[in-house]
Amino acid sequence: MIDWDPRHLYRKIFASEEEVDDFLSTVATPEWHSEQDRGRTMEEATALLLSQYPEYGAEIEAYYGRWDEMFGGPIEDSVCVLQEVREQGHPLYAITNWSAETFPRARKRWDFLGWFDDIIISGEERAIKPDRAIYDVLVERTDLDPVTTVFIDDREPNIRAAENLGFIAVKFVDAEKLREDLVRLGVLPPRRSMP
Repeated sequence: MIDWDPRHLYRKIFASEEEVDDFLSTVATPEWHSEQDRGRTMEEATALLLSQYPEYGAEIEAYYGRWDEMFGGPIEDSVCVLQEVREQGHPLYAITNWSAETFPRARKRWDFLGWFDDIIISGEERAIKPDRAIYDVLVERTDLDPVTTVFIDDREPNIRAAENLGFIAVKFVDAEKLREDLVRLGVLPPRRSMP
């Protein structure tokens, strides 16, 4: 629902796409970032990279210092599907791999994050998808029955983990396909054809 990509920021910092890719694949890597989603603090994460790559001091400091610049904004088509599901009266829950320190900033920025009945934030739980532990937190906190619960995600490992726990798993490709899947599952009504 939200276009988050560190490239949005680092394209302003580096002169070429090659430099951006190099920095994000060797210094501020997805694996490094995932540990903040798992609960490591921004301060610890930044200190770790600064100790390993002091030559990139300013660029490393920018990761969380200019974190808000990593957003391209909401993905409107996806937000519209969320709104449709909400208008049908279905309860809405989310599991997000997100730092406990940065998620509150996003929640203030986008009202639609308030549409969820509950959001399980990996950085608070110290477990990330596809770890079973975070799915268990969702079920325990909400009393959801996985067998009657639709789980939507764009990553195959997360989908497989949900399926293994009995959820009705839907792979997100784009908003139109998602809407079709939700109609097929009876979550949303078909669109009315124009007369």
